[in-house]
Amino acid sequence: MADLVLSDCVASVWVMAGRVVKRAFKFRFYPTAVQAEQLARTFGCTRYVYNRALAERSRAWSQEQRRVTYADTSKMLTGWKRDPETAWLAEPSKGPLQESLRQLQGAFERFWRTQTGYPKFKKKGRSKDSATYYSNCFTRGGQVRLAKQSEPLDIRWSRPLPEGAVPSQVTVSRNARGQYHISILVEDTIAEPPSTDRVVGLDAGITSLYTLSTGEKITNPRHERTDRERVAKAQRMLAKKQKGSRNRAKARLKVAKIHGRIADRRRDYLHTLSTRLVRENQVIAIEDLSVRNMVKNRSLSRAISDASWSEFRSMLEYKADWYGRRLVAIDRFCPSSKTCSVCGAVASAMPLNVREWTCRCGVVHDRDVNAARNILAVGLTVAACGDGVRPPRT
Repeated sequence: MADLVLSDCVASVWVMAGRVVKRAFKFRFYPTAVQAEQLARTFGCTRYVYNRALAERSRAWSQEQRRVTYADTSKMLTGWKRDPETAWLAEPSKGPLQESLRQLQGAFERFWRTQTGYPKFKKKGRSKDSATYYSNCFTRGGQVRLAKQSEPLDIRWSRPLPEGAVPSQVTVSRNARGQYHISILVEDTIAEPPSTDRVVGLDAGITSLYTLSTGEKITNPRHERTDRERVAKAQRMLAKKQKGSRNRAKARLKVAKIHGRIADRRRDYLHTLSTRLVRENQVIAIEDLSVRNMVKNRSLSRAISDASWSEFRSMLEYKADWYGRRLVAIDRFCPSSKTCSVCGAVASAMPLNVREWTCRCGVVHDRDVNAARNILAVGLTVAACGDGVRPPRT
C-alpha cells in the first residue's frame, strides 16, 4: 500500500475550479541517528507537558472548583521551562509543546460536549508518539527541515504535493512498529465531479461488510481473522519473554508489525470502497450506529471491531464534503431490518439468525437488502424534509 494517506478535511470552500480544502499528505521518512534521538526527546517532552497540564487542570477542579484554561497552561509551560528541574523542556522546539496543550484543550471540549470520556494520561509505549510543527518551526524548499535540526528529513515522496502548495503545518509521528511518518497539511483544490441522480442506502453487516440498496453485497475481507493465527503465535512468544529484556522488545515489535499490516490492509480497503461510493452517488444513507455499545457483545465484538464501521463513516463524511455529496445518517432505532420495503408492514421480531423472511404481503425479503432499501427511503425522506437529520460528528 502506498505510504500516502489522506486525512480528514479541516475546512473547505467552493471556488470556480472546484473546492479548496485543507488536506494532509502522509509520507514515510527515515531519520538519521541524531534526528531519531532528537525526535525521541521531543516526543517525551510533548507527552510530559500534556500529562502535567492534565494533572494541574484536574487538581484545580477537584480541590478548588476552578477551571484552568489553555492560556493558563501556556503560562505554566513558560514557568516549567524556567524551573531548573524541568529546564530540559527548553531543548525541543516550542511549537510541539504548545500544540500538546491545544490537544488537551480539545480533549476537554469534547468531554464537555459529552462526545468522549474524561482525558487520560499518556503513557510511554502505549500512546502514539507525535509532534506538530507550525510554519515558523520548519522550513521547506523541496525538502523539510524541522526546527533545531541541521539536516533535512529523508522523506519517501510517494506522490508529489499539489503544485504551488505551501504547507501550514507538519506532524511527525512514530508508530508501534518503529516507523516514522510525516503528515504535511496543505491547501488543495478538489475538482467538482459531475452531478448524478444516483442514490444508495448502506446496511452494515458482518457476513457482508455492507449491503447496498441496489442489491449488491460488499465482501467482508475479515483482515483480522486472516492473520489471527500469526497474531496468536506472536503473542504467545511475547508472553514467554522476560519483562525488560531485549528479546521481549523484539517479540513486542513482531506483534506490532502483524497488527500494523492488518490495519494497513483494512484502511486501504475502506478508502477504496468509500471513494467509489462517494463518486458514484449523490446521496448516501447510512444508519447512525452506536458501535461503542455494540462491541459490548462478547460474541460479536471482535468481528465488529474488524469491520471498522466508525472509521468508514468518517471517511464517507469528509469525502462527501469534498465532492459535494450528501451523507444522511438515519436514527439508529429505525426498524429497518423488520420493516417490509414494499408494503411498510413491521414484523413483530427479527432475530439475527433470520437472513430471509416472508412478509404477509407475500414478498420474500433478503434481510440485508431489505434493510438497505428502508435506510435509503428514510434517508431520502429526512434529506427532503429535514426532520430527524443527525448532524455530522465533530
